[in-house]
Amino acid sequence: MATSDTKLADTDEKIFIGKGEETAWLTLALANRHGLVTGATGTGKTVTLQVMAEGFARAGVPVFAADIKGDLSGISEVGEAKDFILKRAKEMDLTFQPDQFSTVFWDVFGEQGHPVRATVTEMGPLLLSRMLDLNDVQEGVLNVAFRVADENGLTLIDMKDLRALLDAIAPDGSKKAADDEEDPLAPIRKAAQGYGNVSKATVGTIQRQLLVLENQGGAKFFGEPALALKDFMRTDRDGRGIVNILVADKLMQSPRLYATFLLWMLSELFEELPEAGDLPKPKLVFFFDEAHLLFTDAPKALMDKIEQVVRLIRSKGVGVYFVTQNPIDVPDKVLAQLGNRVQHALRAFTPRDQKAVAAAAQTFRPNPKLDTARVIMELGKGEALVSFLEGGGTPSMVERVMVRPPSARIGPITPEERKAIMDASPVKGKYDTAVDAESAYEIIQKRLAGTAAPADGRAGGEGGGILGQLGSIASTIFGTNVKRGRMSTGQVIARSVTRSVTDKVIGGVAADLGKSLGGSVGGSIGRALVRGALGGLLRR
Repeated sequence: MATSDTKLADTDEKIFIGKGEETAWLTLALANRHGLVTGATGTGKTVTLQVMAEGFARAGVPVFAADIKGDLSGISEVGEAKDFILKRAKEMDLTFQPDQFSTVFWDVFGEQGHPVRATVTEMGPLLLSRMLDLNDVQEGVLNVAFRVADENGLTLIDMKDLRALLDAIAPDGSKKAADDEEDPLAPIRKAAQGYGNVSKATVGTIQRQLLVLENQGGAKFFGEPALALKDFMRTDRDGRGIVNILVADKLMQSPRLYATFLLWMLSELFEELPEAGDLPKPKLVFFFDEAHLLFTDAPKALMDKIEQVVRLIRSKGVGVYFVTQNPIDVPDKVLAQLGNRVQHALRAFTPRDQKAVAAAAQTFRPNPKLDTARVIMELGKGEALVSFLEGGGTPSMVERVMVRPPSARIGPITPEERKAIMDASPVKGKYDTAVDAESAYEIIQKRLAGTAAPADGRAGGEGGGILGQLGSIASTIFGTNVKRGRMSTGQVIARSVTRSVTDKVIGGVAADLGKSLGGSVGGSIGRALVRGALGGLLRR
């Protein structure tokens, strides 16, 4: 906080959020200590989110935010001097200055933004189990499937890869034991059974859950080219942070997919970014709207992992801001990590509402001048109680303020405006066309057809064995046998250099090269794969 006579404009060190008896400033050096924006529907949370996003962008901090209703898209267009905006600015002794911010739109379904994809391997078994709502036994089988894939060089890129792998590890009751030696998938089934009992019924249940996910459109999320998180961390030619908006109106129809997707992004940032310590400003700020979906029905093991990631990602220079209706939507362990608070009005119509008001009041540092619980119910639209971290990292006393008006447009943009922005996007063309590279599905089909080396490294048809495969690789390098839709080895290595999956870049090159080799070489190199806190591949 600062006195009201301080110049009301963003600086290199802080963002001006609002004004009451005191002025509310968000200190950039403490913005990576995370935050919480809460309030009932229609009280101004989205406008507050836009004000904060604009402030971070002006300071050169890239922003990622989910746009549930489409209202946040207006940040990409010049603000309009409407009467209510001018009135609020006048009441705060401000001069309204229209502005707009460089914006990139993303959409899991690829309809209103650039497609966002991840590979099944990168998602990992823990988050995928959460997405599929699997029980402990089913999650265990999925873990077995991922381990077998990692050890046998079976790259899981899209849904058909995972389906093919699950079919491959399921016991085949129609075959006699003597026939197993002729089964090209026998080594895979044997490897899976070596980790525990994998029943056909459990595999069938997982397959049905995959079908549900596909029917919800989730299959579009899995594939390549997979998202490179560095594309979120860009600045424009003026040095301002680019605002990345995830179009989530359709995605919200599948709440578990939405929550798991954002959690995957958070875990990817956690695993990929190096330690940065305390910086003058964050490297990226991540707004997680409808945050209660992340925690609803989450098992304790996952909750512990989420709390760990939120606690430690601060040191990577990332600030995470949860946006939800009630503070009680966020578990106490996570809530304790959120130092910067903005509380809009709550209505106490039910006993649960009254509990939420009391809980919200107790999360603030008391101010002798305010009855916090009473004020929460009296706040008007655009008003908020705020408490931001001060110099020593301690929360300031809670203050009642009017949130400043945004500089960019308030409300959604038109389809024509969106198209113009996407046509000028810095990532135009990079993700727009899906690539179906050779992966587990194709490898398994080749083994069934007898044209690929089996898992134990024996020759499996023409070109089998290490020398035959190396000859094939040499031909691939010179472009003589590259099939349509399949990455060349040069492309595999290039992707490995930029998206390493082991502790060292050379390890990542070896891992993908091992997968292209297949057989025992691919399997042994595949064992170098290491998974992080939330099951994703380590990239550091």
